[in-house]
Amino acid sequence: MKRKAGDLKSKKGNKIKNSLMQLVKENDIVQRVSELKSEEDHDANESKIAKAKKDLKRTSKTKFEEYLEMEMPNSDMLAQEDLELERKLAKKLKVKGGKLRGDDDGLNILFEGFSDEEAVNHSLSKKRKKKKSVQQAIKDDIGDDSTNEASEGEEYSETTVEEIPVKAPSQKRRKKRKSLLQGQESDMVGETALSVTPHSECHNAEVASGEILTKALGMASSGKYVAPHLRSQTKNESEEQTQMRRRVRGLLNRLSESNVESITGEMATIFRSVSRSVSTQIISEEVLASCYNGPRGNEQHAAVFAAFIAGMASLVGVDFSAKLMALLAKIFEGEYLKEDNLSLRNLTLLLSYLCIFGVCSCDLMYDFLIMLSKRLTEIDVSTILTVLQCCGIKIRSDDPVAMKNFILCVQNRVNELKALSRDGEAKINSKRMEFMLETICDIKNNKKKPKEDTVQHTRIKKWLQKLRVEDILIRGLKWSKLLDPDKKGQWWLAGDIASATDNVEEVANSIDKEALEAQKMLELAAAQRMNTDARRAIFCVIMSGEDYIDAFEKLLRLDLPGKQDRDIMRVLMECCLQEKVFNKYYTVLAAKLCEHEKNHKFTLQYCLWDHFKELDSMPLLRSMHLAKFMAEMVASFTLSLAVLKTVEWSDPHMLSPKKIMHFRMLFEAIFEYPDNVIWNMFTRIAVTPELETLRQGMEFFIKEYVVKTNKKVNDKFKLAKKALNNTEGVLM
Repeated sequence: MKRKAGDLKSKKGNKIKNSLMQLVKENDIVQRVSELKSEEDHDANESKIAKAKKDLKRTSKTKFEEYLEMEMPNSDMLAQEDLELERKLAKKLKVKGGKLRGDDDGLNILFEGFSDEEAVNHSLSKKRKKKKSVQQAIKDDIGDDSTNEASEGEEYSETTVEEIPVKAPSQKRRKKRKSLLQGQESDMVGETALSVTPHSECHNAEVASGEILTKALGMASSGKYVAPHLRSQTKNESEEQTQMRRRVRGLLNRLSESNVESITGEMATIFRSVSRSVSTQIISEEVLASCYNGPRGNEQHAAVFAAFIAGMASLVGVDFSAKLMALLAKIFEGEYLKEDNLSLRNLTLLLSYLCIFGVCSCDLMYDFLIMLSKRLTEIDVSTILTVLQCCGIKIRSDDPVAMKNFILCVQNRVNELKALSRDGEAKINSKRMEFMLETICDIKNNKKKPKEDTVQHTRIKKWLQKLRVEDILIRGLKWSKLLDPDKKGQWWLAGDIASATDNVEEVANSIDKEALEAQKMLELAAAQRMNTDARRAIFCVIMSGEDYIDAFEKLLRLDLPGKQDRDIMRVLMECCLQEKVFNKYYTVLAAKLCEHEKNHKFTLQYCLWDHFKELDSMPLLRSMHLAKFMAEMVASFTLSLAVLKTVEWSDPHMLSPKKIMHFRMLFEAIFEYPDNVIWNMFTRIAVTPELETLRQGMEFFIKEYVVKTNKKVNDKFKLAKKALNNTEGVLM
């Protein structure tokens, strides 16, 4: 305890001594300031006072530093060794003035744009910031603990004693103090000059360096690597278009038969997010790139993409499919010049399935085939084979006359090649040419059977039917029109007269003619007692149709509301019965409508039953047309003989002479068909037990009223009788 008390007393004594020494030092500073005031300006003296105070604070040490000195007595020696090591390294690296002296290895580029003065100013500014931070820390330490001041005073007194020896006289000491203060003043003035005068220069240098950095960053950000074949596209495309192209490509990579509906819906949403022209171009390019680039494409791959194109055209408009086909024709001609058989096959498969799914008509396919047959090179032969194997049966059924013209064109070209030299004979005798000619003959003679649709294709066709894919069929389009660079407006519309003719007078005359024809058609409809707008429209469509397909498409576009679509069959039958000569055009159109929608079939049955009630008052010509119409519908298997179940065959009072004449003409027209058709017609009602009365009544009527008057049909009657007893339902 006594020792502790002694230690406390000694500590208190040391504190008192330190405070006294601090007071002495402050007195010396005051004297020095008074001397300087007498010699120099007031402003310079203030700066020197601040400098002196800074020196005072700089020489002060914290308790932590004192503790380190106590723990490490050789710290000064270690600091000297560190300085010597730094000098040796600087000498070896040849560092001077912030630059490397010696061979240029590219590092000096980093210091371009910065002068030596700027480097010095930069280092001085760093030093000043460091000094300020140290001074602030010292002030905080002084404010917290008063004992630090005593220790600082003691350290300062020791340094002054070391700098100025005690044995020297007072005058010499004053001279040394003056010289010391003058040196400090000159250093201080130099520092302030360096820090103040080039301030604007430093600012300009910083601005210039900032501009250089921003340019460099801009170059770095725009310097993304782009593949060479895509650079022309990315130069003109915005970031939004590039992201859209990436999204489209991702969706097309996932496209398959199972998800074609969902991906088409997503693609339609993307299509509507930007302008139509941009979205059409991007999607068309990506679709065709996915089809013709890459490995050998199969029919399944082409069918999926064709279904996608048909769905997109149904959702966003027919212009999408038209522009895509124009781009397809352009790419096809480019690949034809390169003689790339793989790309040509892939594009041909896609075009063929576009025809199958109802995007383009058979007119385009025939024009394409005739164009190839005029050249008939090895590539043309393989392309024609691809089309015929994929959709040959379909285009033959759509337009047999055009198929005949195509076959004649091929025969003429083959004869021309035969008349040429041996090279032409070699081309004709090639195996591929022989196979193509055999395929054409099979399609011509209807020996080639159409391919059966898979389950997935059937589902896709039903989906497209719900989207009303019939509305987007482009008719009358030619291959040359797709390649025409001067096409303008809605060039894909067949009725675009203004785009097809340049003469204004011809256009005006054609419009006047159409107006006159429409007026005559309306007058004729009024004469036929078409008393509603819907019936007049249906009548005009049926009577003005170019063929049954054109009339069918126009009838679908009428989009009649409610139950007004029932008037289609009634008007159609009325037009058929009003003709002077029976026309099969009405039967084919009726079969097409019944195939499209079952409601038309039920309407046709009720319409026939209504006409059966009017047979007694019906003119003979009208009754004959009705019998032939019904025979055609039964022979095409659109209707069955079960439609006659409302007739009372066993009651002689109900069978009036006009009715007997009508049904006699009906069965005579049925017996004109081949045996297999007759067998199948009567077998359809043989398998149903509920129609036993009908079978017996028909057998009695034919035997009594048909065979007795016309014995030529006796063999046909025997065949029909066997078919009526064919309860197993075996077809011929």
